[in-house]
Amino acid sequence: LPAGQLIDLCFSGQLTKDELKKRISGRAGLTAHLGTTDVPAIIQSIEEGDKKAELILDAMIYNVAKAIGASATVLCGKIDAILLTGGIAYSDYVISRLKKRISFLAPIYVYPGENEMESLAFNAIGALKGELPIQIYK
Repeated sequence: LPAGQLIDLCFSGQLTKDELKKRISGRAGLTAHLGTTDVPAIIQSIEEGDKKAELILDAMIYNVAKAIGASATVLCGKIDAILLTGGIAYSDYVISRLKKRISFLAPIYVYPGENEMESLAFNAIGALKGELPIQIYK
């Protein structure tokens, strides 16, 4: 988010605190630019020649890759694997473009689906019970 514009909006009196929260968290990103988070519909628009949709989706992919790269630096390049999950992982368009940017960092595994929190909890319990190894990064 452009910090200056965000500050101006916060103090403009145009939106309440709750409206600002909703705009930043719920109506940001793809929704703010394209009016939807439906990636298959966005890709269909791209295939039909929608250059704006292509620019916005490619910018999102770029930013995801940038965040993964930033995490790689914090881990001093010692990355066992990169896991891509969530509903968006069903998209070959997104995954193929993301892989082009990050595949040199570590092996990439794709687990499409929207049960991220359930999976995290399941594996955390397994680790706490000693059933799964715990990796310690320094």
